[in-house]
Amino acid sequence: MQKSLQAISELYESWKGIKPKLVEVLPQSGSERRYFRVHQSDGTTLIGTYGANSKENEAFIYFSKKFKAQNFPVATIHKVSSDGLFYLQEDFGDNSLLYFLEKEEATSNIYALFKKSLEELAKLQVNGDKELDYTRCLTNQEFGKQAIMADLLYFKYYFLDALRKPYDKQKLIDDFELLSQFLSKTDYRFFMFRDFQSRNIMVQKDNSIHFIDYQGGMKGAPQYDVASLLWQAKANLSNEWKENLLVDYMNALELQISKKLDRTTFRNQYKGFVLIRLLQVLGAYGFRGLFERKAHFLTSIPTALKNLNEFLNQNDLNIEIPEFQKVLAICTSDETMLQFSPPIATDQTPLIINISSFSYKNGIPTDNSGNGGGFVFDCRGILNPGRLEEFKVLTGRDKSVQSFLEQQTKMISFLNSVFDTVDITVEEYLNRNFENLSINFGCTGGQHRSVYAADALARHLRNKFNVKIILHHREQNILEKKGIE
Repeated sequence: MQKSLQAISELYESWKGIKPKLVEVLPQSGSERRYFRVHQSDGTTLIGTYGANSKENEAFIYFSKKFKAQNFPVATIHKVSSDGLFYLQEDFGDNSLLYFLEKEEATSNIYALFKKSLEELAKLQVNGDKELDYTRCLTNQEFGKQAIMADLLYFKYYFLDALRKPYDKQKLIDDFELLSQFLSKTDYRFFMFRDFQSRNIMVQKDNSIHFIDYQGGMKGAPQYDVASLLWQAKANLSNEWKENLLVDYMNALELQISKKLDRTTFRNQYKGFVLIRLLQVLGAYGFRGLFERKAHFLTSIPTALKNLNEFLNQNDLNIEIPEFQKVLAICTSDETMLQFSPPIATDQTPLIINISSFSYKNGIPTDNSGNGGGFVFDCRGILNPGRLEEFKVLTGRDKSVQSFLEQQTKMISFLNSVFDTVDITVEEYLNRNFENLSINFGCTGGQHRSVYAADALARHLRNKFNVKIILHHREQNILEKKGIE
């Protein structure tokens, strides 16, 4: 991480001729890219980006320059490193459309932002497509039959097969072929954003909207992007909003192509792309959660399944795909939902989980509940940030230390194993109305690794089980009570 910080600072200096006032690490998102906020002497900021995939960077930078030249709401690229791994871009702030949706809920202002986003999308899809060199795309040049099949197989391998339920594999592949062939015959092909969701639409104070994360773009059906936005599980838009916004989008698209849409055909293909998108998301959650063991994605699976179930209850694809429909019924069954839906604590749930960080120099914390047992995890096998001079006076709650632990050590793998182990006990304790569980993380000084690990587990358990937690960083003399009156 220090090397990336230095590289961003040097890139800025090569562009401006002076060092930046400050470069801070931003929290990591779902992607492997890392972002930094670069503070300039005049008080303004830029975003520095590091991406290990140079081809992905190249695609994003190429699209950005082409779209910015046409005044689409995308970032200006200021400077790119000679190796193509680092670049500086315009900063649109921290607040996405999803942030405002969750903050304000379904207000007329939020609806207007969704409508504006779809109108700008239609402009970018149609006009941004003109004279675009699709050989610069990250993967496929077109979202045709091959790419659709790839999304379906992604769902099969990383989610469906992980359920270990019986189905006819050859019949399912045959149904995949039929559906991908049907959808590849779309009447319209323009620039396809590929991941057009409310998290990738930034909103500034003047209610202007800006698009980010379109590096996976390719030529394809415009319905896919609309499906991605309106059926985003996290957004949870009402059926009324979905229908009205779809009409708003079709009106906007007609203005850009200067002719009337065959709206019946458009809607039928739109429904197919909604299904493809929902399954692609499930495949992504399966890969990140079931295979990479990232807790956030595991906890998102129930919401994605509910979204899929809602779509299937409301729509008929008008195509004979019986094995596919059987598989979808398996995915949305009560048994599958229960598999990914942990018990959730309420105000009446008696369980209180005590989580502590400590230094082995001062001994393991005492369990005063009278139950004994619980867990003690030794963090001393993780590389110690305290050995580095710049971290000596910091703790596991400082961003720079967190970035070091996440990027330079095996802390994430360690914690994924901890989560798996602890979750089994918490689920059982919740079901059996147990009252206490103690979990302790120790390291040399009780300052860096154990503090980070204890905070991470407390956050994970609150998000997954909504359980009451007492968090105690003993050597740091910090006591926090979450969910306890």
